[in-house]
Amino acid sequence: MKTRLLGIDPGLIEAQGVVSEAVARALAESARERTGATWALAVTGAAGPDSAGAAAPGTVWIGVASAGGAEAKMFRFPGGRGRVRMFAVQSALNLLRLKLSGGTV
Repeated sequence: MKTRLLGIDPGLIEAQGVVSEAVARALAESARERTGATWALAVTGAAGPDSAGAAAPGTVWIGVASAGGAEAKMFRFPGGRGRVRMFAVQSALNLLRLKLSGGTV
């Protein structure tokens, strides 16, 4: 889906890994551009129980994109797959809240 729907270069995923800052930023930028949205969020991670390449379970990168560019932040969440996914969603929304209030990622 990352390459087909959002047009992410497979070479970027191969070079950086699917769970990476570069991929999270590219996903957020592409989602914003393709939808015409003012803001976009992207989450890529290893929710577990297995790792995703070099990324240990619980490792998540969240990207936030606006007209001014994209930023990404890494998190490491404890627990099982459901808990990691819940923390990732809450953290993504919190990053958007911070950006909307003038903060940084």
